[in-house]
Amino acid sequence: MSWQRVYLALGSNLGDRAANLHAACRALSPQVQIERASPIYETDPWGYADQPPFYNQVLRARTELEPLALLNFLKQTETRLGRQPSVRYGPRLIDLDILFYNDQVLQTDELTLPHPRLHERAFVLVPLKDLAADLRHPVLGQTVQELCAALDCSSVRPSGLSTPPLPWGTRTFIMGILNVTPDSFSGDGLLSRQDVIAAALEQAWQFAAAGADILDIGGESTRPGSQPVSAGQEAERVLPVIEALRRAGPDVLLSVDTYKASVAKAALQAGANWVNDVWGLRADPDLAALVATANVPIVLMHNRSQPANTELQARLGGRYVGIEYANLIEDVRNELLQSVAIAHAAGIPDTHIILDPGIGFGKTVAQNLELLRRLDEIRALGYPLLLGPSRKSFIGYTLNLPPEQRLEGTLAACVLGIERGADILRVHDVSAVARAARLTDAILH
Repeated sequence: MSWQRVYLALGSNLGDRAANLHAACRALSPQVQIERASPIYETDPWGYADQPPFYNQVLRARTELEPLALLNFLKQTETRLGRQPSVRYGPRLIDLDILFYNDQVLQTDELTLPHPRLHERAFVLVPLKDLAADLRHPVLGQTVQELCAALDCSSVRPSGLSTPPLPWGTRTFIMGILNVTPDSFSGDGLLSRQDVIAAALEQAWQFAAAGADILDIGGESTRPGSQPVSAGQEAERVLPVIEALRRAGPDVLLSVDTYKASVAKAALQAGANWVNDVWGLRADPDLAALVATANVPIVLMHNRSQPANTELQARLGGRYVGIEYANLIEDVRNELLQSVAIAHAAGIPDTHIILDPGIGFGKTVAQNLELLRRLDEIRALGYPLLLGPSRKSFIGYTLNLPPEQRLEGTLAACVLGIERGADILRVHDVSAVARAARLTDAILH
């Protein structure tokens, strides 16, 4: 069976409510793959007033389980997490409900789809609206936005808890690379295609079908020895692609791969969801304030790249040589924390910060291997971690292989990266990496 889109409601009003919701998210993998999580709301109890207020949240997810199998899995998960029998609508440690299963309409003794009281419950519709305001109820014919507008939602209050862009710790997320360049080291630059927009949309849909959660759109090559492009030229490359993806592409997060504030601003206005800065807020002094004002996540990457330290071999491509570190891991940690300090000074909250150790950026082959081996020491800084080893030169020079033959090396690096704490894998080969990540997640978690 192929992946099916589902929306699930979570609720808790006993014990550490936020921890209960997070534990439920973790317990769903790998049978249920969370794509997005709404903010957490605090709500007055419904149907039975003499009990504490609830924390409520809605998840957008995908699963290969049939509806009844999904229902049984959710009930088993509630039991595993410690839910005890109670009065109808009474207090509960955790509550998991299916709201929508695609647009399927089903009525059995065990399960009704969509959820039969969905349209009556503000505590479900408010967080659901955050994820899918235009989702149309297949029976009532109204959108979530319209259903929500028909109710008094005053009892549903923001919890005040800061919500990250993705439910970290529940599984490994996959970022597919869309290079809107003519000169990508991996040979996949979309500018070499006759119709760039059509090629980008085709690749985006393929990536999403294969398991990508995020698409990273970049208009400037960052391979060793590459030449920078102007902000204007970079914007001309990426903006039409971002606009087309938001208009006609898959419903995934869009990341703009840029260190230039003007490009980032235009990309966010065009529909990008976050910024991926390969210079960790060190290249453009205006970028941190822009990200803070836009209230979007940012990836801060470690980077010591210098053109003078590059070496090029025709078959294997560019690599860095002669890069000196006093202590590789401590230097990378400290320099990443300097980027974090820049972000904090501008007003970017911790929940919007993702770190990238910068595999392949200003590091020799041996240093890249050590950094990957000791990735857990970077993860110990406490921030979500993006890892981008895909087809990079440390694989090629280790295995003596050109970029198009580096899939196995990429998979090995990704699997070890997951074990060492990576939350996001930024890759070219989405299908293979997504499968490897799913199995690794199942083994580890």
